[in-house]
Amino acid sequence: MKKGIHPNYRPVVFQDAAANFAFLSQSCAPTTETIKWTDGNEYPLYKLEISSASHPFFTGKMKLLDTTGRVQKFNDKYKKTGAGYAKKDGAK
Repeated sequence: MKKGIHPNYRPVVFQDAAANFAFLSQSCAPTTETIKWTDGNEYPLYKLEISSASHPFFTGKMKLLDTTGRVQKFNDKYKKTGAGYAKKDGAK
């Protein structure tokens, strides 16, 4: 193999702050922070927005959104155009 063309592949801790979940894996993800892991060693830390511990597909828990407010905003926005409404004279 050629020297100097491969990334630095090393153990990295991935942390999902939303779910208070972390795991240790091999990666070449760039990081500047470190964390002390359960084995006593210090590893680079990569913070995640979402992981299998917090994603609705894996957890089976859906977050409820304000759907009534969104539907009302949509209806108010397109009420003026008349799109989707049947005309009273029966014409298309």
